[in-house]
Order: sequence, then structure tokens, then C-alpha cells
Amino acid sequence: MTRFFLKHINNRYFYTGLAFIIWMVFFDSDNLREQMRLSNKIDRLEQQKHFYKTEIKNNKSALNALKYDTLQLEKYAREKYFMRKDNEDIYVIVRPNAK
Repeated sequence: MTRFFLKHINNRYFYTGLAFIIWMVFFDSDNLREQMRLSNKIDRLEQQKHFYKTEIKNNKSALNALKYDTLQLEKYAREKYFMRKDNEDIYVIVRPNAK
């Protein structure tokens, strides 16, 4: 067993392959650490893509509701822009931030 191991460890192709592996893992511009960083970045971008697609879908449904439903439009205007009818008073209640 040790004879077999020594025979292959003294081979110049073994050292060439070992040098190649070390070069690719540590010193190359596309090394292992860079590949891991890029993989993590791709994962984060995929999560953002999913989030934005969901937000777009929600916003489209809200936009359609505002376009075609006058009660929804009135509710939105009252909540977001504090609009009122002529004979109404609006009281804005501000809640303090709880810590």
C-alpha cells in the first residue's frame, strides 16, 4: 500500500495536477471564493425578483380595483390623501411609536 502511494506521489503529473488544483481554488480570478460569492449574489437577486413580481401583481390588482370600483377609490382617497366631502370634518389621530 505504501509502495503504491509512494509510486504515485513521486509522479510529476501528480504535482502538476496538485499545482493546478491549488491555482484554481486560491489564485485564479474565478476561484472558489469568488464562485461562492457570485452564487450568494444570484440567490439574493432571485429573492428580490420574486418579491418584486409579487409586488407588481398586488399593485396591478389594487390599480384595477381603483379603476373600476368607485367605493374603493373613495376609500383610498380618504385614507391616503385625507379627502373629504363638503359637509364632513376629518380628525387625524397620530399614534406614538411604541418602543
